[in-house]
Amino acid sequence: MTSKSLKIALAVSVALNLFAVAGGVTYVVNRDRIERRIEDQRRPGREGPLAEVLADLDPAVRQRVRTALRESALAARPDFEAARAARREAIDIAGQPTLDAARVESLLEQSRAAEMRGRTRLENGAVAVLATLKPEERKALAPILQRKGNARRAAAHGPDRRQPDDRAPR
Repeated sequence: MTSKSLKIALAVSVALNLFAVAGGVTYVVNRDRIERRIEDQRRPGREGPLAEVLADLDPAVRQRVRTALRESALAARPDFEAARAARREAIDIAGQPTLDAARVESLLEQSRAAEMRGRTRLENGAVAVLATLKPEERKALAPILQRKGNARRAAAHGPDRRQPDDRAPR
């Protein structure tokens, strides 16, 4: 072998070794994230935070609670639809060549009021369900009163369990 071919072989060997080292470092750094993704993929179905909170309840109680909460959600649906419609209209008007600020503010106020009516219906329904439960069941279900799904998840599984969507603030 000539010195030129030895130099090329050495350069190729160094490049392959650097590639292998970089891959190993990347694996070690991202191992925790990879393990979380694998764990999430093995989980059956797509269960939300409410399902996680309900998981520890007796099946009969769980079904009764789901039914009651679903009824509350269906009763609140028109309020949330009205809130979305008012917000969409406010966005449309705000995008017009001439701004009708009073109309946009009025629509946004209507949207907030409708959303609060819907939230009130949901929360009152949840409180009514909680009133029918035993103290230990009530304690397990209390996180449903929290506004954010991630807060309910943390209450059900502990604050150390983070989902991939929790990484960046919105």
